[in-house]
Amino acid sequence: MSGDRTEISGTSVSGPDVSGTGTSGAPGTGRGTARTTDTTGPGPGTGTGPAAWLRDLALGARFAVTGGRGGWLRTVLTATGIGLGVALLLVAASLPNMLFQREVRESARQPDASHEVAKPGPDTFLYVQAETVYHGDTVTGLLLRPEGPKAAVPLGAARLPAPGEMLVSPALRELLDSPEGALLKKRLPYKAVGTVGEAGLIGPAELRYLAGTDTLTTDNYDGRGRTYGWSVPEEPMNAFLLLLVVIACVVLLLPVLVFIATAVRFGGEQRDRRLAALRLVGADTAMTRRIAAGESLAGALLGLAAGAGFFAVARQLAGTVQIWDVNAFPADVSPVPWLAAVVVGVVPLAAVVVSLFALRGVAIEPLGVVRTATPRPRRVAWRLVLLLAGAAVLVPSVDDVEITGTSIETPGIAIGATLALIGLTTLLPWLVEAVVKGLRGGPVAWQLATRRLQLSSGTAARTASGIVVAAAGAIALQMLFQAMQSDFMRPTNMDTARAQLETRVAARSADDARRAIDSLARTPGVSGVMGTIESNVWRSGPPAEGQEFGAITSAFVGDCASLRELATLPSCTDGDVFIALTHGKEGPEDSWVTQTAKAGATVALRDPQTHGEPMPTWRIPDTARTVDSRRDPMGRYQFGVLATPKALDAARLDEPVAGAMIRIDPAVPDAEEHVRNTVAALSPLTRVQTLQNMERDAQYSSVRTGILVGATLTMLLVSVSLLVTTLEQLRERKRLLSSLVAFGTRRSTLGWSVLWQTAVPIVLGLALSVAGGLALGVVLLRMIGKQVEDWWVFLPVAGVGGALILLVTLLSLPLLWRLMRADGLRTE
Repeated sequence: MSGDRTEISGTSVSGPDVSGTGTSGAPGTGRGTARTTDTTGPGPGTGTGPAAWLRDLALGARFAVTGGRGGWLRTVLTATGIGLGVALLLVAASLPNMLFQREVRESARQPDASHEVAKPGPDTFLYVQAETVYHGDTVTGLLLRPEGPKAAVPLGAARLPAPGEMLVSPALRELLDSPEGALLKKRLPYKAVGTVGEAGLIGPAELRYLAGTDTLTTDNYDGRGRTYGWSVPEEPMNAFLLLLVVIACVVLLLPVLVFIATAVRFGGEQRDRRLAALRLVGADTAMTRRIAAGESLAGALLGLAAGAGFFAVARQLAGTVQIWDVNAFPADVSPVPWLAAVVVGVVPLAAVVVSLFALRGVAIEPLGVVRTATPRPRRVAWRLVLLLAGAAVLVPSVDDVEITGTSIETPGIAIGATLALIGLTTLLPWLVEAVVKGLRGGPVAWQLATRRLQLSSGTAARTASGIVVAAAGAIALQMLFQAMQSDFMRPTNMDTARAQLETRVAARSADDARRAIDSLARTPGVSGVMGTIESNVWRSGPPAEGQEFGAITSAFVGDCASLRELATLPSCTDGDVFIALTHGKEGPEDSWVTQTAKAGATVALRDPQTHGEPMPTWRIPDTARTVDSRRDPMGRYQFGVLATPKALDAARLDEPVAGAMIRIDPAVPDAEEHVRNTVAALSPLTRVQTLQNMERDAQYSSVRTGILVGATLTMLLVSVSLLVTTLEQLRERKRLLSSLVAFGTRRSTLGWSVLWQTAVPIVLGLALSVAGGLALGVVLLRMIGKQVEDWWVFLPVAGVGGALILLVTLLSLPLLWRLMRADGLRTE
């Protein structure tokens, strides 16, 4: 028998043939049919009781850490693989606590508005929430004006900031002190005198400030408070989003478990040779399997320790790294205790079970792991049973999930999806074997790859198993996202071609309103402003019989170009007046508007019920024309009086507001930030709204962000899994690779061989995942009564798979070149 030979106690022990040219089968496939004959009889290590199990497990653990350089390397690879999986599981177990702590932090820092504080006191304060956007990031603030010496200090602050002062979060201070924050620094008219502590922030990267002001009054405040700590109960998540969360948890965690199971079986060929040597010195078959389980258990325990270390590092990085705009304080990244206990208990148990399962059909003889008989083909029946079982659990839930509901059959859906995805995973080894066994001929690199796959297809399939689960789940999730987005994303009817920004600045007078519009027009990067001075007009006289208050309608004063954005005007010159009606599209009925606004009518410019005599009035010209309102760039239908400046003196209007819809020049850098700075200078509490065509539901956005974060981490783990497994296989074939080079095989040929060995299982796995993912997606869509939006949703997933093939091959080439050196032929 050809292959490696290991000297143990002067006896030559045949190892498996890894070159694909001898008669031995592939190690670790568990499909040899050679009969096991125990030629040594019962040895000193026989026994089946608990003591024997403990002894053999301990012996296996000792072999794992005392097997020389090769043994240590194998154990380190196993521990690293399991550790990465454990770390990701611990991160997943921390998510509930992270989300809870974010809610707690947000609630604790809010002024208590659960009851009204009507009168000022020594311990009361006025407050207003401020918010702006800078380079796409939200900057939040809380403006405070204490009404007495005992006013409460907000969380995260050592004292109340004086008027004109502010306390800033560390992230905001860093931004303000950098050149990138120059425009934002101009926008915040306060002097930074301190730092907002951790207690006042929901995350270390949050941009937040606490400012003192003496301009807050009961006319422009959000409320009066006495203490902090208040939250609004969140609406329960609807059934569609619950389904997304459940499927996402299954999809994102299953690849982790698959990777852990794969890592347990690292170093299978060397393990088989060592177990053969143990059989030679008297160990029976049961004992060798227990010893193998002990090796796996040691790797799993070391993996738990490594995972705890990786998690500790990731926990510290949580405050410095943002994934999809999400980060957290390290103290908030702590696993739920019972979930952490499950991870700690299940991983070692799974290691033992996987190891015993892998050896269930391996015939380990005293002189080697003998597989001289023809391997038995893999059975497909039991694999299909898993798929059918998953379908049987999922199908009863079809048409059972409604968007108006707030609960779903979580256990059934989770179990059904898990069984279906595991069934797909178990199909991959059978598919790889069925495809590669008929491959013949081709270039040398292709022949080397296919021959290796023919002899050890199980190892190759295990390598790609995580990809199958992740890809199939990603396809199903994407199908759900596409079908659901119409329920959680609605058109805003805004016209981003006519304007990109909108603001409304409260003014003390018409002159202030005009100056605000002129300032915006002169702002760098602004190419046009549609500005109007807005107020109300009232029907003169007392309310009509049966009405509690008099008829009222809106009034807009602006030039013809601005008025044309509000209504369809037949013609317009300065001095014209129009009556805009919506015809029931939005706002009040036309009959209500025309009670006040009609040609020849005299209207009051103040509220007759609150304003005494003399009442300022204005007569609508007899020439006023009735026109149809049109959607303005904000998507609204305006109604009421539209007047040009010569027809109505805006100075006579009550409490005028400068309304502006702004076009910006995309060629001017930071044009939007310049506009926000102009508005902040005019009125610090006024917000600028960015026009957008679609509006997304907040809960949907939160779930989507969470899934994107989890998918990113899972894909990183799958990539690492594939790379580590490939490197481990190359290491085990060190002598073979050196021998091939010694006989004249080109290094490029071996490089292409590695590429094909990586590509074939992944391509087959992707094909399987596309079929399975589409089928799972269809079943899930049937649950919510939706149709498939796009059958080509799998193309991005296939693209990621192709990129993984190239990436893993490139990263494995340095080790491949090193293993092909002549010293790889040396043995001891």
